[in-house]
Amino acid sequence: MKIAIMQPYFFPYIGYFQLINSVDRFILFDDVQYIRHGWISRNRILKPVEGHQYIMMSLAEHNRDTLIRNINAKEGDDWKIKILRQIEHYKKKAPYYSQVRQLLIESFNSAELNVTRLNGHFLKQVFCYLGIDFKIEISSEMNFDYSNVADAGQWALRISEQMGASEYINPPGGVALFDKSKFDKSGIQLGFIQPQLKEYSQQRSIFESGLSIVDILMFNAPEKVREMLNDYAITS
Repeated sequence: MKIAIMQPYFFPYIGYFQLINSVDRFILFDDVQYIRHGWISRNRILKPVEGHQYIMMSLAEHNRDTLIRNINAKEGDDWKIKILRQIEHYKKKAPYYSQVRQLLIESFNSAELNVTRLNGHFLKQVFCYLGIDFKIEISSEMNFDYSNVADAGQWALRISEQMGASEYINPPGGVALFDKSKFDKSGIQLGFIQPQLKEYSQQRSIFESGLSIVDILMFNAPEKVREMLNDYAITS
């Protein structure tokens, strides 16, 4: 069984979705401290003319050392309405604007406030739009034992052991964190996904890479995005 573990990101870039697509089970990891200015409450889309802008989930007040699992979105629809306004410029050039706007409206039609479960809901809505099954699994709801976690590289190892995984897949940015010999000792193959982030038409002269899945959905049909989800390699 292949597994992957990632913090719950807000409408992430396609590499995140490729990671999900590469494994049998995907765990939203929320048992660590929330870090400001990351991707849990924000992501990027195109600006009306050039460059990119941030779309953001407003968060309820919390302490600096609050764990992700205890972070909530701010009540009310203000931040959701703002995002819908921010995407209006896509209407002029994006062929799937109407469908994606409706996807966002349906995604935002949730009373959930917990950030992990809410971002999990958004992921599920995107996969549903693409016609792909996705099961939300959350680390803080799975009773993992972290007593033997000594450093950042061992979270994934201990979770993999307790899930009976045969293979763990991680994004490329985490290579330096992991000790392959420890995974080998536990009989777990360690792999790293290498997303192939090819350009697509954004109807402008300069391509903006690494944007939210929202941007990709605006310009590509669901069947094309499903093909893009398989455009990756796994290295050891």
